[in-house]
Amino acid sequence: MEQHVSRSAEEWHETTRRKAQAKSTERKSSFETSSDIPVHPLYTEEDTQALNLQERIGFPGEFPYARGIHPGMYRSRLWTMRQYAGFGTAEESNQRYRYLLSQGTTGLSVAFDLPTQIGYDADHSLSEGEVGKVGVSISSLEDMETLLSGLPLEKISTSMTINATASILLALYIAVAKKQGVDPRKISGTIQNDVLKEYIARGTYIYPPDTRCVSSQIFFSIVLRTFHAGTPSASVATIFERPARRRLKKSLLPSLMRLAMYRPRWTLV
Repeated sequence: MEQHVSRSAEEWHETTRRKAQAKSTERKSSFETSSDIPVHPLYTEEDTQALNLQERIGFPGEFPYARGIHPGMYRSRLWTMRQYAGFGTAEESNQRYRYLLSQGTTGLSVAFDLPTQIGYDADHSLSEGEVGKVGVSISSLEDMETLLSGLPLEKISTSMTINATASILLALYIAVAKKQGVDPRKISGTIQNDVLKEYIARGTYIYPPDTRCVSSQIFFSIVLRTFHAGTPSASVATIFERPARRRLKKSLLPSLMRLAMYRPRWTLV
């Protein structure tokens, strides 16, 4: 049996697609992304004829980074492999991190308890019953020193799952690196910047979105000056998912969009 081969997009629509729709209709009359961009049933080279591919696509490791943020991508090195961990005291979590690194983990992902996430010391009355429960308890520079004791900070990247007090925890991390004799420009990792997620869903926020957006911009500029290294990121893109976007004041959008433009060696996600 001879197979039909379309010679153009128009022919494909009129033959192959039409036959398929006669047997099973599509779930919706139209499809779109979470950013309200229509998704067509077929894309061909005809859709790129009006595009400046060098401007819109470019080359790997170069703006606009559509083909990857590093020239070699995974040909050079594999992605960072982490296991989310953190519990009890800083000493207990440190032992866990040492074990994970000895088993081949190439980065750390630190879980913090709720008091740490919203800026309460372990001995605060509101912290009672929550210290060390869903993550490690960090109340001081001494705690952070214990948490990172003996870890090769210049060789690993550390993801810290925390929002409201992220800047404080990063400051402590930098301070520990300096005490260990590590150049801050050689450390790397990730902190969170989920402005709307914390405010709308989790509740572990300190400042409302408008104030938080301003402080995030300030923090980005400080990080960029401190670490002198940057690659692009859409790290805060998740806050533009449709349900959240409908709750946004239009005045916040420019600030949030600016936050999505740069990815320093330390990333806000």
